[in-house]
Parts: sequence; structure tokens; C-alpha cells
Amino acid sequence: MVQTVAVIGAGPSGLTSIKACLDEGLEPTCFESSDDMGGLWKFKEVSEPNRASIYRSLTINIWKEMMCYSDFPIPPDYPNILHHSKILKYLKMYAEHFNLISNIRFKTSVKRVTQRPDFSRTGQWEVVTEDRDGLEERHVFDAVICCSGHFNYPNLPLKDFPGFETFEGTYFHSRDYKGPEDMCGKRVVVIGIGNSGGDIAVEGSRVAEQVYLSTRSGAWVIRQVSDYGLPVDMFNSRFVRVKSKLLPMNLLNWLGEKKLNAIYDHAMYGLKPKHRYEILI
Repeated sequence: MVQTVAVIGAGPSGLTSIKACLDEGLEPTCFESSDDMGGLWKFKEVSEPNRASIYRSLTINIWKEMMCYSDFPIPPDYPNILHHSKILKYLKMYAEHFNLISNIRFKTSVKRVTQRPDFSRTGQWEVVTEDRDGLEERHVFDAVICCSGHFNYPNLPLKDFPGFETFEGTYFHSRDYKGPEDMCGKRVVVIGIGNSGGDIAVEGSRVAEQVYLSTRSGAWVIRQVSDYGLPVDMFNSRFVRVKSKLLPMNLLNWLGEKKLNAIYDHAMYGLKPKHRYEILI
């Protein structure tokens, strides 16, 4: 008997999970709560509750060859750093190429996953789903793969900012940011120097009166393009791995800091962090 698998979510992980199941002779059924595949990479002008959201200008922060599926390269005519629209197009090409779409049930949310009463003997799971009309269904599967992502729920710790109740300006999480239009002529503070914080601060600086980027611990700023115009992560190669075995890590990290400071003097810009730069191998 063919074993059945429930896959929750039709984003990048969900799609490749469907393919892996098919490759192994399993019978996958993917439940996707939205009306399309792509997960995080499906852009919408208005953020939806309990769903990840991206902004209009978002691009990947790694080289396309570092993020593509190993069995389905990104088209060579695509740019090295991809806009979110290109990522979504690529995911759809992947799904069509491997005939995955027929295994996806769109507009269907997973409400509950529980072990069956005979789980100790069968290893089976009960999955309760709900469609857009509120109709619930119960399914039995031999396995469940959860691919629902981890960017669905924003962290907005307002309790850590005394006085925000009387603040007369606008505050929001980066999840609700779509573009810099509402920053025109305003004084803006962006809290957090992660990828989104950096992007939003840069975009806002082009239209706002003043933008402040707030960070507790500083950060090592690494640009996307390295020497000779090549993607910076293109140099994370086997040669670098071999070199890391021959040279002390402290020396390699020092050389990395030296190169980064030659581009941006982190101390001068108030960015120098307390932690050392570390080469990830």
C-alpha cells in the first residue's frame, strides 16, 4: 500500500517536499491556505493576517546559485541577485517542470494535526482542514511534513518602549512595510539592523527628512557584490574551506574584519559590533 503524506504549505520547502515524496513513491497532498504557491515570495500590496509579507523592492541577499534547487538550476539569463517576482516565477517553473501542482489543494488551511488513537501501532496522523467556505474535512495520513515557515507572526514588543501610548506618530512592524511613500518629509527611526531594517532605512533615506537606524550591538556590514563584481558568497567555495583548515580561524576572521573595514570604517559609522567577525564554513 502506498504511504500518504500531508505537506503543510506550498512555499519553497513545501514544493521540494512534494517532489521528494513523489521521487520515493509516496502519495503527497499539500494543503496551501492561500490561492497560490510561493509562500513568503508571493507579494501582496496588503498584508494578510497570519501570513508572511514582503515589500515591493525585496531581493534575495544571496547569489542565485546558492539558493536554487540542486536539480533545477535558475535560468542563466536571470540576474545574480533576484527580485522577489523572479523568485516566484522560478518556483512556479519548478512546480510545473516536476508536475507538482496537481498535488496541491489551494485555499485550504490546516486547523489541527493529532496522532490517531492507534498511533503506536500504525504511526498515522489525523489532519483537520478547512476551506474558504468554512467546510472542515478530516484526513488520515501516514506522515506529516510541516512547511509553514517562520515569518508569519510579527514581533512588535511595544511594552519595551515606555511612552509609546502617547506617541502621536505612526509605528508599525516591517511586515506591514511595502514602500517608502509614507516616509516623505518625516523623521524616521528604524529599530533593528537585520536585512529588513537595512533595506527600509536605505529606502527611507531617499525620501525622508532624516532616518536613524537603531541597533543594540552593531553589525558587520557585508555588501552583496565583492571583488571584480562577483557575488560575495560566490567565494564561499571548497578552496575557502580548505584554507580554513590550514590557517587559524582568528587570523581568517581578522583578515575578514580588515577587508570589511576597508569598505566601511565600522567604528567611524558607529557600527562596530562587540562580537568578532566570523567566517561561516
